[in-house]
Amino acid sequence: MDIRIAAYGVIIRDGQILLAHWNEHGRSGWTLPGGGVDGAEHPVQAAAREILEETGYEASIDRLLGIDTMVVPAAKRHTGRVPLYAMRIVYRASVVSGELRNEIGGSSDEARWFPLDQVPGLKRVSLLDIALRLNAEEPADGVPRAEP
Repeated sequence: MDIRIAAYGVIIRDGQILLAHWNEHGRSGWTLPGGGVDGAEHPVQAAAREILEETGYEASIDRLLGIDTMVVPAAKRHTGRVPLYAMRIVYRASVVSGELRNEIGGSSDEARWFPLDQVPGLKRVSLLDIALRLNAEEPADGVPRAEP
């Protein structure tokens, strides 16, 4: 089984979310900016690096929202002949500086801000829904919500 560890940032500002359009091997969809951890790189560093590469923004990685895992069967992979175990680390992040731009030569081909209420109508990857749920469960002030 192959293993891939990746880190992503949920960046929401003024009611809009920053997304990257993943486009690889004939498949595409809107997702969070982020991607694979390189070698011994820390996931926080990977998230910041990937956000910069995919969007042009330098970001602060503010807090861990959660970790999601999935197994991609070998038959659904475009490369490799064994299943893939994917660990996806999701952070809340914020823009520090930079200007919005698209990645060139990577697995994403566009970066864009979307109003949060438009997200359900987008063609998107499952990670985006998972990340939005994690973000909603973790309040901005860090104080857990009381259960009703």
